[in-house]
Amino acid sequence: MGDVAMVVPVLRALCQKYPELKITVLTRKFFTPFFNDIPNINVFSAEVKSKHKGVFGLYKLSKELKKLQIDAIADLHNVLRSNILKLFLFGKPCFQIDKGRAQKKALVSGESFKQLKTTHQRYADVFEKLGFPIDLSNPTFPQKIVLEDNLLSIIGNTNKKRIGIAPFAAYSGKMYPLNLMKAVIKELSKNYSIVLFGGGEKEVEVLNAFEAEFENVVNVAGKLSLSDELSVISNLNVMLAMDSGNAHLAAMLGIKVITIWGVTHPYAGFLPFNQPSDYALVADRVKFPEIPTSIYGNKYPEGYQVASGSVSPKTVVNKLISVL
Repeated sequence: MGDVAMVVPVLRALCQKYPELKITVLTRKFFTPFFNDIPNINVFSAEVKSKHKGVFGLYKLSKELKKLQIDAIADLHNVLRSNILKLFLFGKPCFQIDKGRAQKKALVSGESFKQLKTTHQRYADVFEKLGFPIDLSNPTFPQKIVLEDNLLSIIGNTNKKRIGIAPFAAYSGKMYPLNLMKAVIKELSKNYSIVLFGGGEKEVEVLNAFEAEFENVVNVAGKLSLSDELSVISNLNVMLAMDSGNAHLAAMLGIKVITIWGVTHPYAGFLPFNQPSDYALVADRVKFPEIPTSIYGNKYPEGYQVASGSVSPKTVVNKLISVL
């Protein structure tokens, strides 16, 4: 989800500079709401778990795509599935993302420790190769969505500033310890309206417990469609998230995003779009010198799963208050 969300501000810049382009985004149907506000974009659903599954499914998908009379292909994924699909679409001009695998390998091995090109710029580079250079330095974002009564009844109609908090990530090494996050929520809920985001039965259970314990805290996990969740996010004053999809959802909507980093690091290029580097609160590399231990947070030495805990709750709270 985060990868798709990072594409959105790039496509918004592309369509603004080249309004004559017609863009077809090939992605899962679930992600369609990401692109609703961008003109000249259509979403073609890739049903990779059913009719487009496997090599024969991709061949069927290629025949469906050929009917669209596509002039060129921008492969922003560069994985086995997209490479097979491109073989079936042979003859079309095609450029794919350079993921910088060698540089990222050097970063996680400790051979180098420096900022790599952002993923957003890597996406933009693909369009430049196709003949459509774009500048990401002066972005525009969609208008804040006016919340319907049904959403206000869930999150509350309040004059308090709203802080979104998404405490989960795909891997434990990327998560802020829940006991420390609880301390953050306790402090912030005294003066701000807190909206909790997540997904999955276990996550909902944890977030419901936070909601029950503190005033001014509402859990929306499991209660909203993706479109409604995006509407709520667009009304936040700031989002607190891990190196995870929710951080990129907020950033693509122009919301300020504070991120907490564990075994991964912003140098790999996944800092949320248009966010200052000091909005990333990184683990103590004196105590955890092998950070980043991997690009995606799925590999780390014993004991590193608590690395993000080296960022104190006070530091997190103070950063959020300073941004607000």
